[in-house]
Amino acid sequence: METLLSIFLGIGLSAACGFRVFIPLMIVSVASLSGHLILAPGLEWIGTYPALAAFGIASMVEIFSYHIPIIDNLLDTLAVPAATIAGTIVMASAVSEMSPLLRWSLAVIVGGGIAGMVQGLTSITRLASTAATGGFANPIVSTAEAGGSVAMSVIAISLPVVAFISVIGIIWFAFVKLYRRLFREKAFNT
Repeated sequence: METLLSIFLGIGLSAACGFRVFIPLMIVSVASLSGHLILAPGLEWIGTYPALAAFGIASMVEIFSYHIPIIDNLLDTLAVPAATIAGTIVMASAVSEMSPLLRWSLAVIVGGGIAGMVQGLTSITRLASTAATGGFANPIVSTAEAGGSVAMSVIAISLPVVAFISVIGIIWFAFVKLYRRLFREKAFNT
């Protein structure tokens, strides 16, 4: 049961990395330093004060940069691989009761995959916002994404099952929305 909860924790944190790359790492660092989260062997460095300082500075730079029009769209191209890597790391750090091979396989496939998928969805949202408003609504979208990253990270650490259900809901909602849009366009074109 504890392994399943740690997998749910990792999935929630990975999704949070899809919203913002460094906020979940910063929150994991705080949770580890405060004793609320035990990190997997080899990844204890995340719970150190130098790592916390680095993640805190990187989070502030990331949040600020996403509020600058045009820069936010450029950052989205870098954020997909960065979020995938961060999602892999937080998933691996959360799941400690497994063999290293299984832990890293799960981290790469599930953690990296979910982070990349959520980041891709946020990139689509930002492109739609840019197209619809000329970029004027992008700071609102950026603020919502940062808030989503904080909320998902905190929920994942405190209520992993709720985080897992939320991630499933987010992915389901996005795919239904995309499917309906594609189906509507296909029906309209015939």
